[in-house]
Parts: sequence; C-alpha cells; structure tokens
Amino acid sequence: MPSGSRRSRQSAPTWQERLEGACRDNQIQPPDYQLVSDRRGGRTAWSSVVTVYGQRIEARYWYDGNNLHNAREDAAEAALLWLASSLGLAVSW
Repeated sequence: MPSGSRRSRQSAPTWQERLEGACRDNQIQPPDYQLVSDRRGGRTAWSSVVTVYGQRIEARYWYDGNNLHNAREDAAEAALLWLASSLGLAVSW
C-alpha cells in the first residue's frame, strides 16, 4: 500500500453526538428520538423525529429500513440547526 493512501481515520462527531453535547452544554434535557414508518407499496420507509427543548423536529428524508441510523442523524442535524438558531448558539461544526 503506498504511504500516500494511508490516512488517519479520525472521525468527526456524529450529528447525534453534537446534539447531545449542545444539550449538555446548555443544560437542556437530552434529545428524545422516535422512529416513524410509512408503508409505501410493498416496502416500508422510515424516518425519525427528535424532541429537544420542547420542540418536535422531523428528519427531512425517508430511509430504507437498513438505514435507520441515517434517519436519526438527519433528525439530529435538523434539530441542532434549529436549536442553534433558536438559542443563538455559537456553532463550531
């Protein structure tokens, strides 16, 4: 393997981790996630809703059942953006 193709794999925090950290830093109750489903033909689409700071925020997209993590990540990102805007939080992500 060429040395140029080796890169350290420092992963950035997930949106869920960022949201949990923002809640902790601002003394807000931790986020509460809920998965929702919608039967579409012969398949089921999945999404997520997160409640944070009393606000229910939906994920923007629907996902296949193999990608439930992405549904929670989508909801967490939307919630974090809403929270930052609502509380005037300085963001560094």
